[in-house]
Amino acid sequence: MSTPPPLALYVHMPWCVRKCPYCDFNSHALRGPRPDGSYVDALLRDFERELAMIDGRTIETVFFGGGTPSLFAADDYARLLAGLRARTPIAADAEITLEANPGTVERGAFAAYRQAGINRVSLGAQTFSASSLAALGRIHSPQETLRGVEELQAARLENFNLDLMYGLPEQTPAMALADVAAACALGPAHLSHYQLTLEPGTVFHSRPPPLPGEDAIWAMQTECQRLLADMGYEQYEVSAYARSGGRCRHNLNYWRFGDYVGIGAGAHGKLSLELPGRILRSVKPRMPGAYIAAAAGAEARIGERAPIAEDSLPFEFMLNALRLNQGFGDADFEARTGLGMQRVTPALLDARRRGLLERRADGWRPSELGRRFLNDLQAIFLP
Repeated sequence: MSTPPPLALYVHMPWCVRKCPYCDFNSHALRGPRPDGSYVDALLRDFERELAMIDGRTIETVFFGGGTPSLFAADDYARLLAGLRARTPIAADAEITLEANPGTVERGAFAAYRQAGINRVSLGAQTFSASSLAALGRIHSPQETLRGVEELQAARLENFNLDLMYGLPEQTPAMALADVAAACALGPAHLSHYQLTLEPGTVFHSRPPPLPGEDAIWAMQTECQRLLADMGYEQYEVSAYARSGGRCRHNLNYWRFGDYVGIGAGAHGKLSLELPGRILRSVKPRMPGAYIAAAAGAEARIGERAPIAEDSLPFEFMLNALRLNQGFGDADFEARTGLGMQRVTPALLDARRRGLLERRADGWRPSELGRRFLNDLQAIFLP
């Protein structure tokens, strides 16, 4: 492979104070004090086992996700980032994101995180309604979100994202619009705005709360999109909106079918070694105890690794690229998969015939109808 795709690093921090009833991420309620340094040690040992696979490539972005990464102290991130840099190149302008929940960040901690090397924060506001936060099982208040943003700004961490959800229990379109207005007033560089869904294995899936109907949810989505546009936030992905220069580089790498190393309990990774035959996906042990034990062991590899079947590559690519409003270029598909466009031409033409795709000068993009029925559009490319 002549030019490998950009490389990112995802680091999973699996603990949280209390698991939310809608959450299907690999997160575990913390029993006792903050995690000690043994997990950072495990992450570094895990990363060392990945070095042979990345062969000196430069890491362009780092994302600390969870769980609740802000349960870890700034000193943990300083040690971890120093250890990563000692082992492989990290770009001087790398975007380094920390997910944080307003209820788990001590006043003043963001300044310490910035000094440790964090230059972007994603704050899980979810809503500015106290009653909706209670319905979601969140441990923070709207006031704590406001204080968190104040601390971000005081720490000069102006590149921050606010997570917002809509379609909440008993929420109205007016309430969803009020959330967006409150978020925009805080001046984030980026907003994530996504619908609450009832995922299998969650408390909400087994005991569904009273959710708004489809018409109300569609009104929330479209009215909030208009307000976000009016406030200067451009939608560039299904649930992502940004001011100029504020797009999330790490997530863009996922959606463009780039490469990423995944370390931590339950972390996933994808590496392109040879196209199209050896694009490998990896997954690490889900349980923190099992993960730490595996990292302390002598095995050459932690977790499982398997190639993506060649006939699944078109769907894997489209599952990501079609989330972007601008879609993808023909050259992007060929460069990321190693396949010729003829492999997907019949599916592309079928999607255009259905009104789900539009041809652009050098590629394809979802139509307005395609963005609304994205699952149906993506399914056209299933093997």
